[in-house]
Amino acid sequence: MATLGFLVAMEIVARRYGIPGPLTTQVGEVIFAPKPGPLYAGMALMMVVLTWRQRFVAAGVAIGIDIVFVLARWALDAKVTDGRFFGNGALWVMLGCAVIAVTRRTGQERVLLLKGVGLGLLLVAGRKTGDTWLLITSKTRPLVLDQYVATADHALGDPSWLAGRIVTATGPIGSHVLHFVYGQLAVAAVVVALYQLRDVAAERRFPGHHLVRTFLVIGLLGPGIYMLFPVVGPVFAYGPGASGTGGVQWALANLWPHTPPPLAIPQPMPYDGITPRNCVPSLHTAWATAIFIHSRKGPRFLRYAGTFWLIATLAATLGFGYHYGVDLVAGVVFALTIEAALRSFDRGWDRSGIQLVTYGATVFAALLVSYRYLPMEMAEYPWVFGPLLLLAVASVVYGYMRTTKLWDPKAVPAQRSEPRLEPA
Repeated sequence: MATLGFLVAMEIVARRYGIPGPLTTQVGEVIFAPKPGPLYAGMALMMVVLTWRQRFVAAGVAIGIDIVFVLARWALDAKVTDGRFFGNGALWVMLGCAVIAVTRRTGQERVLLLKGVGLGLLLVAGRKTGDTWLLITSKTRPLVLDQYVATADHALGDPSWLAGRIVTATGPIGSHVLHFVYGQLAVAAVVVALYQLRDVAAERRFPGHHLVRTFLVIGLLGPGIYMLFPVVGPVFAYGPGASGTGGVQWALANLWPHTPPPLAIPQPMPYDGITPRNCVPSLHTAWATAIFIHSRKGPRFLRYAGTFWLIATLAATLGFGYHYGVDLVAGVVFALTIEAALRSFDRGWDRSGIQLVTYGATVFAALLVSYRYLPMEMAEYPWVFGPLLLLAVASVVYGYMRTTKLWDPKAVPAQRSEPRLEPA
């Protein structure tokens, strides 16, 4: 009910600003061409509650429905953009499974199937809600705080400018690899989530905590921080923009990535009503951190993939000028705090969980306050504030690792039975 109420509230707010809300766009995709990725990812998550035979049937039905939709659009000469040729089939299958659960299933089987459908639709709705959040930030926050963050970033040595020059020097190969990693972050999350949920069909229940929960909470809460701390990023505020959005007419100067911004007293600056204010914290960093954490208990390949995705995502967020270095610091703290809160909620709140979450939230708030009110001091004394920033995030990482290690169940060694000596 809380999730439904939040979606309804987002719908009302979006309508006030003349943009479609998450519920409107989701309903429209029953007929109109959607983005296929989120829908098929949601269907894949839903299918963890099905048997292998049911999975093949569901996938076949989804593909068949999409073929019908594609042929109908081709016959009607309907215009599609951004590769939106298919995806309706996955949504129809999820809705069909919900109907089957209500009409043909009872008891625990009905509950399990509805949970699977809810998980899949919640992933799609979370994506829609995030998109709506970003549109709202661009409409409601005409002034951005990039000058403050760029000034504070001097404490870390302007890593976005350095990474941007490195990516440029690698040529198209490095750029294409990082673009793929950056754009397919959700796919990596689904792979890890499917591994975590691989036994749901056999055990007939979901695990208490998994990656999808963390992913959704990060995506729902993060944009709310954007409303408090609107920042567009170095490629927009100090460069030509990306994909033609923003551009030099709104930029303070065309400096990124070759010339670091000069040190000057920061002030809020106006920006367009299109570009999302989605920098602080870096949610791509937060999501990649969550993938890294949840891949630690997987097989070796999954652990290596989680590590690669984290490193490549950090390189992409900086190298493409989408984020400042201090955004990444805030993103890591944000992810660890949410992960700690969800794990504490699952296992039951105790003193260690409350302390960890409180400390993470305090460090996160202190970071935002320092970016806003101490940027000049951070820039003038980088050898003081740079290590302090790294120490702050390291302390949260250490606290998380130390506390969650105590939470993990301890393996009890089997007692060795002594041979019984019979009397002679």
